[in-house]
Amino acid sequence: MHSHLTAHATTERSASPTRATLHAVPQMPSEAAKPTESEHLEYFEAQPTSTSSLPNPIPLMENLARCVLEVLAGARDLDQLSRWVADDVYRHLLKRVVLSARARQARRAPVGRPSFRIGNTITCEPADGVVEGVVIVHGKARTRAVAIRLEGLDKRWRASAINVL
Repeated sequence: MHSHLTAHATTERSASPTRATLHAVPQMPSEAAKPTESEHLEYFEAQPTSTSSLPNPIPLMENLARCVLEVLAGARDLDQLSRWVADDVYRHLLKRVVLSARARQARRAPVGRPSFRIGNTITCEPADGVVEGVVIVHGKARTRAVAIRLEGLDKRWRASAINVL
């Protein structure tokens, strides 16, 4: 009888480590192994895209120039451009829209669609994934230049600067 108890205890002891490894609670990673908050932010931020992975930027530049002039004239809603411009550019254009609307009200000028044609577009690539350019716009009374900087982010072009000169 004593040998039966000993054999049973030995079997339990040898089975115990196997059972312990099957039901082991996973260890929490050490503080050094946990990603930092800045690493989380980098993961979710816009990811740069190479110029070779993006479409020709010239049609976008010309369309943005046309749309920006229509927005400033009051013929187009600024929200239509929000997908294509960075937040800073949107805020800058919003200020310009308010100033343009006040100027129209002071002159008692009606909102109308501006008449112009797109002229030459000149571009350069200062870095991979960045294109800067100037779109010349010919109107009835004057010719303007629209300077645009596009950056490749999340596999599409996005305007990080727009200035109407």
